[in-house]
Amino acid sequence: MIEAFNLKAAIEYQLDNVDGAREALADMPPRDEGELDQVTLHNTALLEQNVSEGFRKLNFLLQSRISPPETLVNLLLLYCQHNYFNLAADILAENGDLTQRFLPRDEQEFLDCLIMAANPAAAEDAYKRFEELGARHLDALRKGTKAIQEARRNSRDQALVKRHLTEFEEALAKYVPVLMGQAKIFWDLENYGQVEKIFRNSAEYCSDDEAWKLNVAHVFFMQEKYKECIRYYEPFVRKQRADAGLLQVQAVVLANLCVAYVMTSANEEAEELMRLVEKEEELREN
Repeated sequence: MIEAFNLKAAIEYQLDNVDGAREALADMPPRDEGELDQVTLHNTALLEQNVSEGFRKLNFLLQSRISPPETLVNLLLLYCQHNYFNLAADILAENGDLTQRFLPRDEQEFLDCLIMAANPAAAEDAYKRFEELGARHLDALRKGTKAIQEARRNSRDQALVKRHLTEFEEALAKYVPVLMGQAKIFWDLENYGQVEKIFRNSAEYCSDDEAWKLNVAHVFFMQEKYKECIRYYEPFVRKQRADAGLLQVQAVVLANLCVAYVMTSANEEAEELMRLVEKEEELREN
């Protein structure tokens, strides 16, 4: 039963339905934290709304030495996500044996780049290392694209085509965080033109990726290219509204889209968006 609830939570998490994942774990028979198995404790840590509690649980698992293999990388990624780069560096230094066992080379290099980029004095070196890592991922994406095209042209085996598509998606999932880390170096320097250039150079493979499109919208907004940012924000907001409601859209996205509407004299669209948000807020309160 516990395994089934964890698997259900994992599926919801992969589908970006965090609330659904939390509900799956909450449906388990009640147990005190000290009674939880390692997998459940790991999963509740990832879904913690209180980030500090998530860190505490993952650190406890890591120190117990009987943690799921994913514990190390998830703790490191969470630290980096919340800008605790020094803590991430400490975890890497203190757990060399686990790093060798459970952290793939690409992920270790990616984390090293993130930690390095947090130091302004090392930003240039971090960019070069991101570029080298990104080049390897791009090579995998090119090979994946070629494999998909050849499979579609020469084979009627849909399973083979599907396998190549899955491999391409996995390669893209590894490349996008590298790209974002590289772009963030210039974002922090407020060099938005260079960020836009980085995104344009990656459009061939990333133009259908939601995170890529959202960040392109942000960089257009920061450059006051309001018509362009509307073109990227609008589909994202529509999709989120259809899937989970406007209240699940990041506030900065809604605010930026409203400002962009006003700055392009689309006041009616801005007012309509605000009315829809207010309506959803009222429904939630009732």
